[in-house]
Amino acid sequence: MTAPTGTALRLYGWAARGLGLIAPLALKRRLKRGKEDPARWREKLAETSVARPEGRLVWLHAVGLGEVMALRGLILELAARRPDLSFLITSTAKSSAEVVAANLPARTVHQFLPLDAPRFVGRFLDHWRPDLSVWAEQDLWPNFVREIHARGIPLALVNARMNDRAGKSRARAGRLYSDLYARFRLIAAQDESSARALEGLGAPGPVLRHASLKVAAPPLVADPVKLEGLAAPLGGRPRWCLGSSHSEDEAVAFAALKALRAKGDPSLLIVAPRRIGRGAEIVRAADAAGFVAALRSTGARPDGADVYVADTFGEMGLWYRLCDRVLMGGTFGLVEGHNPWEPVRLGAAVLHGPRTANFATDYAALDTAGAALPVADADAVAAALGADLSAMGHRGQALAEQGSADIAELADRLIALLPAVRNG
Repeated sequence: MTAPTGTALRLYGWAARGLGLIAPLALKRRLKRGKEDPARWREKLAETSVARPEGRLVWLHAVGLGEVMALRGLILELAARRPDLSFLITSTAKSSAEVVAANLPARTVHQFLPLDAPRFVGRFLDHWRPDLSVWAEQDLWPNFVREIHARGIPLALVNARMNDRAGKSRARAGRLYSDLYARFRLIAAQDESSARALEGLGAPGPVLRHASLKVAAPPLVADPVKLEGLAAPLGGRPRWCLGSSHSEDEAVAFAALKALRAKGDPSLLIVAPRRIGRGAEIVRAADAAGFVAALRSTGARPDGADVYVADTFGEMGLWYRLCDRVLMGGTFGLVEGHNPWEPVRLGAAVLHGPRTANFATDYAALDTAGAALPVADADAVAAALGADLSAMGHRGQALAEQGSADIAELADRLIALLPAVRNG
């Protein structure tokens, strides 16, 4: 199967041939700096020891940890309709592998996406021979898209999200993106503004709309033994979590904790930083604010602390189960918010600051339903934490169930794209 290729895409293809020559050296340098997985970095050269599953294979790709975790709900919907399907998830971020491994649905394997050079693209597709290729959010690699289409493998773009800045940036690439979007059989966006932006870039319309995949993602897992080991010594002590935090969020949380202490509130604050390497930095900031802080990575227990810094990978399910109130990180600074649905799916009441552009539609829906509460500053956080927020968690879970029905419809559309004859 062929399609016209514009000048921009041809130039990209030629430039990417050079990437194939320098890629091994570049990856080895990244490996030395700790930016690649020592056991798996060669997957980015399309070298793997994992065998392709027998039968039909659906390949889904997303960039980082949050986006990959959001694919799980869609996979479960697809698997429920077609028990004969197996699934391959690819991602690029090093942090995605460990957490995803603990949360993979049945009949699913994870690999790192190879670099977008023709030699690696061909090797990857020769090995995995997917029957359907599903790309999520914004990450598109031109050589992959062109070669997948040329092999007659149906392409779908789902959960697409594009703000004005990203749309303007892509518009400067000339016809490159319209050339790529033309090769997709299905394009679906998670909000109206993203759909309009895609259509403005030349995506064949109409672009479908659906709820964010993050709404339908199954609850994060947690080791029940670890959960009991943390909960037992805390007893009935109230606790709240600052999830996926950055320094601006921590400053607000520490000020709120100080206000709570002034009212005699003994709450434990659990801080789960977005980057776990910041643990020691957060402990120093807590100490400077006058709090006793304990660091999870050292094996310290939370019961004797004011602030417990959860600087470990893959344990967010623990913290969101341990705490029925969550202040979302990234909402008091330039990050513009992180995924609120993870705590919502576990029944937690969600508080958030004013900076939510990355998940504007999600936070707006939660706020409107009374399933989340915007808080402008530390005083507002302290006041909210002093109120009864139990009903918020129930409303959030009800809203998540509604979103799951939307993703079920998307799964039906994807199933319809599968070819009658298995690829390869």
